[in-house]
Amino acid sequence: MAIVGYARVSTVGQSLDVQLDKLTKANCSKVYKEKRSGRQAENRPELQAALDYVRDGDVLVVSRLDRMARSVLDLAKIADLLKKKGVSLRVLDQGLDTSTAEGVLLFNLLGAFAEFEADIRAERQRDGIALAQKRGTKFGRKKALTPAQEERIRTMRAEEGFSIEQLAERFSISRSSVYRALQMKEEGT
Repeated sequence: MAIVGYARVSTVGQSLDVQLDKLTKANCSKVYKEKRSGRQAENRPELQAALDYVRDGDVLVVSRLDRMARSVLDLAKIADLLKKKGVSLRVLDQGLDTSTAEGVLLFNLLGAFAEFEADIRAERQRDGIALAQKRGTKFGRKKALTPAQEERIRTMRAEEGFSIEQLAERFSISRSSVYRALQMKEEGT
């Protein structure tokens, strides 16, 4: 029987240290770790490697349920795979162990709550963005050129015959920014 750990954080700037410490204390002989979004298990190669590695009688250990899955559907797929392989799941922070009937029930309930929480958080984020936009906040990258610079690019191209490369170099912008500036006139904006 092997005790295999899996740790994940969503962004490169986050640290795995707390999770790794918990997995070490749980006597994990092997730990898979990654820094990726948790929305879909298929997009997490280390989780896939951990799921491929575990065998009948092994235990897969995570610090929290949301480190492994962020949706009930994803959680159900993972749970089904682990069950078919004869592998139990232990979630340290929630005190969950799927080797017991109570653990299976709690596992399913926590998965539903985790998805609900993620949906609420996304809804709040959408509301916040909408309110910010209503108040005039602009999102995305700042434009590379001012309207006057865009007009100058169009003039230099049409009247003076500058090439795309020359315009990009002169204004220290990419070729695609030059094309966007030239396209603005065609669209009438």
